Amino acid sequence: MDTGNFTGFQVTLEEPGIAWIEFNEPEKLNGMNTRKKRDLIETLVQAQMDNAVRVIVFTGQGRAFCAGDDLKAYSRGDAAENALMAPIPPGHDNPIGTYNGLRHISQALNLTIRSLDKLTIAAVNGIAIQTGLSLALSCDFKIAASEAKLGSATLRFGLLPDEGGQYLLVQHMGLAKTLDFVMRKKIVSADEAMSLGLVNEVVPLDQLRAETLKLASELSLGPQVAMRLLKRSVYQAAELSFEQACDEIASKTAISDHHPDTREGVSAFREKRTPKFNAWLENQA
Repeated sequence: MDTGNFTGFQVTLEEPGIAWIEFNEPEKLNGMNTRKKRDLIETLVQAQMDNAVRVIVFTGQGRAFCAGDDLKAYSRGDAAENALMAPIPPGHDNPIGTYNGLRHISQALNLTIRSLDKLTIAAVNGIAIQTGLSLALSCDFKIAASEAKLGSATLRFGLLPDEGGQYLLVQHMGLAKTLDFVMRKKIVSADEAMSLGLVNEVVPLDQLRAETLKLASELSLGPQVAMRLLKRSVYQAAELSFEQACDEIASKTAISDHHPDTREGVSAFREKRTPKFNAWLENQA
């Protein structure tokens, strides 16, 4: 995958196979615009297709993870030097423009994150509001700095959590807590976010990168084929009946049971040693 600086974010590849995506416009609180979202989608597609990438991390610089959309950017429609592609219209200037902008750019980003087979981590360094919260909740794991603040709060502007935020909140908190959260326009501390089920862990800010890399490394060294199949199966199980979920995981088990990683795992167990998974990836390097 391409590394370097893009529209409002930079990409590095850390060992063992960790794609580190860092929003780098702290002066704008890492606000989103159409170009940044489109470049992120392209970056994520590259990460999905690149065998060198095993885990994807999102984080931000400064006091925000992402404080929502940069509304000024939408209105001025300005270009960005490091965009992967040519500028596109900001949209949202009429009803059908808003519909298309959401479906093909804003919602498409979170759908892309959720559709990745590879595991994702949001390292929430600071403020995560509206778009930033939805992006974080689209990830498989969420680690928040103790200073972080998380909220939807779209009703403060008479807006809706239109990038799938309502669905993601219900998945994490349930219906009653989601209604209380969005209707009362709550912005909560990291500790309260953890108690609500929005994040997995809270750590001091100066330990956020180290703890995130520790988790990412653990996930990167696991059996990648089985983990990716299991990720998809868990998400699908949330939408299926029990019988359908059983059939779905049976079809995936027909793949994983015959993979070299499984043979290695069984051999390591019998020999009382730590398994060495992912030889198939190392052979492709």
